[in-house]
Amino acid sequence: MTTATLAFIGAGNMAGSIIGGLISNGYDPDHIIASDPGQEALQSLKERFGIKIAADNNAAVLEADVVILAVKPQVMKTVVTELTSALQTAKPMLVSVAAGITISSLNDWSGGELPIIRCMPNTPALVGCGASGLYANPQVSEAQKTLAETVMNAVGISRWLDSESAIDAVTALSGSGPAYFFLLMESMINTGKQLGLSPETATALTLQTALGAARMATEGDAEAAELRRRVTSPGGTTEQAINTFEQGEFRALVQSALEAAEQRSRELAKQD
Repeated sequence: MTTATLAFIGAGNMAGSIIGGLISNGYDPDHIIASDPGQEALQSLKERFGIKIAADNNAAVLEADVVILAVKPQVMKTVVTELTSALQTAKPMLVSVAAGITISSLNDWSGGELPIIRCMPNTPALVGCGASGLYANPQVSEAQKTLAETVMNAVGISRWLDSESAIDAVTALSGSGPAYFFLLMESMINTGKQLGLSPETATALTLQTALGAARMATEGDAEAAELRRRVTSPGGTTEQAINTFEQGEFRALVQSALEAAEQRSRELAKQD
């Protein structure tokens, strides 16, 4: 499976980031093919990574062991149904990175009985720091699961889920999560400026603080709660700020926000 041919249907940012991660990790570009209506995007991928490109989606599928569906959710049905014959001929594994599209729908549109993995990545995959949740139907073999991990771990980390419904929780947590941190950064930058810092200084200090906190959490062995306690000296400035967050029911607000995102994910899945 290490020499499996991967076909990317769609040549947008997510496809480009995954392909770039695979190439940088040593995946043979001769075993990667991409197809997209936008010839400029295809040529860009070919020039950057040395991969193959196909004239149309069906040609790409017929060469593939794995088909990564990297198109927008609203066009997924049209794209997959037009590939039904090629998919049933080649019998590849399908990996969908589109939000809200269920395995049941993908199975119906593709003609049925194919190994299918539903993946929920997030935008930090564009800089190699993605976080993805994966769920496979029963047709996916252990070797295919390993290959799917290879693909998604090329741009970050991935975790297998016990149920497809857990995709909605992943969407709320890590799929939408970058925006939550961006909102906090935005708020900190704006307040820093109001406290007298220049826009450049407020921005630089906020972003570096966010990066440093994330690295401490990922590279150390202490949980987030313990790290927070370590920097919250009794009677100090951090404690005052934390107390203000707590008085504003910050934890409950975060919970409500994630629950709202999860509910919306469920609603969107019903519309596919």
